[in-house]
Amino acid sequence: MSVIELPAPEEAAAETTSIFARVEHVIPRVEWPLHAPYVAAINALKKERNAVILAHNYQVPEIFYTVADIVGDSLALAMKAKETKADVIVLCGVHFMAETAKLVNPEKTVLVPDLRAGCSLAESITAADVRLLRERYPGTPVVSYVNTSAEVKAESDVCVTSGNAVHIVEALGQPRVIFLPDEYLAKYVASKTDVQIIAWKGHCEVHERFSGNDVARFRRDDPSLIVLAHPECPPDVLAEADYVGSTHGMAAYVGTLAAQQRAPRVLMLTECSMADNVAGAHPNVHFVRPCNLCPHMKRNTLPKVLDSLRTMQYEVTVDPAVAERARGAVERMLGYSAALRD
Repeated sequence: MSVIELPAPEEAAAETTSIFARVEHVIPRVEWPLHAPYVAAINALKKERNAVILAHNYQVPEIFYTVADIVGDSLALAMKAKETKADVIVLCGVHFMAETAKLVNPEKTVLVPDLRAGCSLAESITAADVRLLRERYPGTPVVSYVNTSAEVKAESDVCVTSGNAVHIVEALGQPRVIFLPDEYLAKYVASKTDVQIIAWKGHCEVHERFSGNDVARFRRDDPSLIVLAHPECPPDVLAEADYVGSTHGMAAYVGTLAAQQRAPRVLMLTECSMADNVAGAHPNVHFVRPCNLCPHMKRNTLPKVLDSLRTMQYEVTVDPAVAERARGAVERMLGYSAALRD
């Protein structure tokens, strides 16, 4: 395909005025002409390719609000990916998310804008590690966080997200489970159930950097501050939080605060683009941003998304033998999640 000529910045900005309205609370007007040519070109090329863009909550607002068709946390992206009628899926997130989209859409083309968009948590464990755990704890179900590779999912009995982990662990009806790879999420789940949790010592490089002392310092500056924390944070952080929950749960909680309070002040302890994106939906909420960026999530940019659609790179594939087994673990998660919604 030939090189795409971008429209002039002023022309593109004028054509995308309605799109800018979605992000004017978080993107300065002076910056919009820099983004608008890419936004216009991407949205046009999506139609030509019959493509959809899936964007995780940690994506920058210029992706999340202007070109993404489906947004959400890991569970939402997995569920919506399965429902899409598009021929091409561009996953703006990290590699394991693209693998999950491919698992539930084996016949579709799944692309990532940057192959280097990995995940410290997913890389903390291998399929060989899981097999060794099974040998050490025979007969114990393996519950894997979706933040894992397809190879690890293939060695697992079921996958979970931070939002449905407690429900699925209890639904298995077993006295103990192997829960991997996030140690802090495992400890959080253990605090919510009588099921014995055998944990792995994997950590998210974003969430593990927060500390309880950080929270205490912010509270001293503003005692009215409402603190929300993701369960991948260390236990001392969760102990200081007013609300602990998944990415989706935190966004919903902010929505409740926005409806109940005139101008709540919120400290959201997760990847900082999450606060930007939630702020776009709730402009009356004032966010205090300690801001730990995920370097892998930030590899996705508008120019890379456009180039991915233009060149149909980089395609994500999963070995069929691995995919069949990994798909079973993901499908079981989706089944449990559907039962939870019902």
